[in-house]
Amino acid sequence: MTSSRLSQFREHKDHYFSHGDHSPLSADQRERFAGLAYFDEDPALSFTVAPKTDGPGIGERVELETTDGTTMRFVRAARVTVPIIGQPVELSVLKDLDRGRYFLPFRDTTAGEETYQLGRYLDPRERPDGTLVVDFNYAYNPYCAYGDGWSCPIPPEENVVPVRIEAGERSFGASGEESGAVE
Repeated sequence: MTSSRLSQFREHKDHYFSHGDHSPLSADQRERFAGLAYFDEDPALSFTVAPKTDGPGIGERVELETTDGTTMRFVRAARVTVPIIGQPVELSVLKDLDRGRYFLPFRDTTAGEETYQLGRYLDPRERPDGTLVVDFNYAYNPYCAYGDGWSCPIPPEENVVPVRIEAGERSFGASGEESGAVE
């Protein structure tokens, strides 16, 4: 069962997708939309970690390829290490140059089967003590997963991990149809 905060977040997102002016869904998809598909909440995939803010590559500008062939620029702000299925996984946390927000694009071994083929995104939150909240239960698909016409950054090779992260959003069919997603 999902936590109250997570379930409220998911309900709000579903409402936005079906009714929001800037929803990534087409009018046809919205007409049939009954909610996104998610993995069950897994508290073991929520972490509060001290980011590594020094070392090789930290502070460097990074250009990520996008789904439309252009690039987007970020700064590699930190690295975090989290235990996934008992295995330490190191990921680069980027910072959006335009908005100054943390951004963690990643691809795990569920990609292309249970989750979007190019990977998913996560927006780590910084706490007042400088630690980052990295909660994979909030992992989400880029807008490109819902249809054409979007330019989405592709996770960098350093954030392609050899483990399953069974948390957050699942795949969304190109037509908007997936098990449990349309009426």
